[in-house]
Amino acid sequence: MAEAYVIEAVRTPVGRRGGGLADVHPADLGAHVLTALVERSGIDAAAVDDVVFGCLDAVGPQAGDIARTAWLAAGLPQEVPGVTVDRQCGSSQQAVHFAAQGVLSGTQDLVVAGGTQNMSMIPIAFASRQAAEPLGLTEGPFAGSAGWRARYGDQPVNQFHGAELIADKWRISREDQEEFALRSHRRALRAIDEGRFVRETVPYGEVRVDEGPRRDTSAAKMAALKPVVEGGTITAACSSQVSDGAAAMLLASERAVREHGLTPRARIHHLSVRGEDPVRMLSAPIPATAYALKKTGLTIDAIDLVEINEAFAPVVLAWLKETGADPDRVNVNGGAIALGHPLGATGVRLMTTLLHELERTGGRYGLQTMCEGGGQANVTVIERL
Repeated sequence: MAEAYVIEAVRTPVGRRGGGLADVHPADLGAHVLTALVERSGIDAAAVDDVVFGCLDAVGPQAGDIARTAWLAAGLPQEVPGVTVDRQCGSSQQAVHFAAQGVLSGTQDLVVAGGTQNMSMIPIAFASRQAAEPLGLTEGPFAGSAGWRARYGDQPVNQFHGAELIADKWRISREDQEEFALRSHRRALRAIDEGRFVRETVPYGEVRVDEGPRRDTSAAKMAALKPVVEGGTITAACSSQVSDGAAAMLLASERAVREHGLTPRARIHHLSVRGEDPVRMLSAPIPATAYALKKTGLTIDAIDLVEINEAFAPVVLAWLKETGADPDRVNVNGGAIALGHPLGATGVRLMTTLLHELERTGGRYGLQTMCEGGGQANVTVIERL
């Protein structure tokens, strides 16, 4: 069978909302990691078959196929094309899937997958809000759809409502969430202090480390916050941070490895994506993980490290309850609650961290999954070589 190898993976530090990356054009964020990817891998950039990037809210500076724009902004060969993917929060993880599938099919040999997002410039759901008023619609992409209303009624469809539904179904208390959130910050700060992110991170100007982790946070501070939804359990402390950043990785075929003298660091072992209840929205990583393990024949205990996006604390806590995974193997360097969630870039940010942590610890299998708008979840399993 054909193989798709991971050759290199890099990311920017993740900037906080209004932080050190807030004024950087998202194409320039993407160009930054693309330049580093080409330099570190030593490839002839003209040999790249395609550039697949994730990005949400493709309006303003993020419009116009930003994968292509970022490649050109990096000064790289203009004969190389680019395409932008939107599978909501899983967009750049899906970019990896499309890139790997191109290689596995034998139609492509070198493909770049990545993502970029500047949420300081373009807030989440900005595209939907921007279009709603002139069209006379209620805010939200489902507004005005008779078919949607016939199937799902007028239930609220948003991430906070979905997170509360998960907390209620799996009996996850606010205290459980805050304990998990505090652990995310502590793990992220430990990783920064120990230099675990140095190899994977390409500083951007004065921004050299992730800006999100808070050294001064505490259980008492978290407990003092008001819930996002009145009467609910979700607070800002238990939610992913609004962030800016970019990430990119290079996938190669066996032929490309041979012809370009590349050294594979991992192979793509499995790719899949599944859907679930779009109103609850954020629980799809549970059935998606079960599906992936069944397809691969692996057990959760065979997975050395897991990266599951911390969109909200209940997402991960419910997943842990259902899978029986060892919490000490999950998000060992913190997650989006501490490190941030630059939407379209997060999938490859997670995979970049997963690859480097497998190498640091000597693990074999790494599994990545994340909840996505519409009640979807991608799962990728990589095997370190």
